[in-house]
Amino acid sequence: MNTLYDNIKRKQFALSYGVFLTNGMLALSIGSLLPFLRDAHGLDYAFCGLIVSLHSVGNLFSSFFSGALSMLIGRKKSILLFELFFPLSFLLMLYGNSKFLLAFAFFATGVARGASSNYCNTKINEIATGQAWALNCLHASFAVGAFTYPLILMLITKNNDSFWVYACGLLVVLGVITLIMYYLIPESAKKAASKDKATSKDSQSDVFGFFKVPLFYICIGTLFFYLCAEQGVIGWMITYFKDTGLLPPNLAQTTASILWVMILCGRLLTAFVSTKVKKENLLPVMGIGIVVFFLVLISAKSTVPIVIGIMGFGFSMAGIYATTVSFAGDLIKKYSLAWSFILTTASLGSIIMPAIVGIIAEKLGIATGIASIAIVLVIDMIFIITLVIYVKRHPSDMAISQ
Repeated sequence: MNTLYDNIKRKQFALSYGVFLTNGMLALSIGSLLPFLRDAHGLDYAFCGLIVSLHSVGNLFSSFFSGALSMLIGRKKSILLFELFFPLSFLLMLYGNSKFLLAFAFFATGVARGASSNYCNTKINEIATGQAWALNCLHASFAVGAFTYPLILMLITKNNDSFWVYACGLLVVLGVITLIMYYLIPESAKKAASKDKATSKDSQSDVFGFFKVPLFYICIGTLFFYLCAEQGVIGWMITYFKDTGLLPPNLAQTTASILWVMILCGRLLTAFVSTKVKKENLLPVMGIGIVVFFLVLISAKSTVPIVIGIMGFGFSMAGIYATTVSFAGDLIKKYSLAWSFILTTASLGSIIMPAIVGIIAEKLGIATGIASIAIVLVIDMIFIITLVIYVKRHPSDMAISQ
């Protein structure tokens, strides 16, 4: 917390959290908009699964290339370039009249989201290396945006479904505001930059040294299957409840907000508890929780147990991503390419799963498609347990100093 006494770092924290909040609204809006786009364009499940996956393809693309581009033209210019894709994508959703343009729009939202994730996670990790509370607070701000937008969309479309276009126009404005905030984020002091440069030179002899560390692969596995489940649920949950008739349309829209409110509560609680309890003890509890509550969610047939399942699932999944990343904090700081490789490889999960759910839904029904996510959740729980066991046996890998 001593880092927050530095004026530049305080601004970096505040603005990074601010842009992550608006990115939560922008990036997670696709799940809420999907039913309206599906009705407006007469899309089938398979194509819907494809465009949700294209969002993740864009995420994967920019997660890797935004890091490489920042080395060529600088972080500020790189993030501003990639974030232009947000307002562009929602303009295409409003005025694009073909499936190709709609597909590109979803890809573009992923491009902007991936660059933002790369930039903000790296920035916060530099300021508070390996501190789970800082990363959990960052992702909590994302959750605030994620649960706010579905409520706004529900209010706008309450009396007329065609009013979704106004909600989409709001996202264009938010995209421009986000660009301005990124522009205002201050760069680190020259002294600190020189120090980082010197550290970088010291490690140039073994740029890809992270490939030799087993922790690198275990973290990738944990994040890969977590992102499979996250994007599968977020991308398809509202459509699932609307199309099965388990919940009325308006209540189905609020499930996204319920999920993200619980994710927010979970991230804030995890940020607080992680300062008092070892993260090795917290992560397994989260892993078991996501499996149990997801099974409750997909097996429930009435409103109360469905809501309980959503709340428990959101609360359990809240701290998994940030806590897993914090295990690799020193690895990411030592090797500048490590985070790009972790994020890029793990993001493949968010590409694959929505498409798989869509294909299964088209052939066997949306309920079976959603239920398939349970398999990846069990695998993720196994990776979480493996990660914790490995860290307890090899604590030196969390504080690389060679």
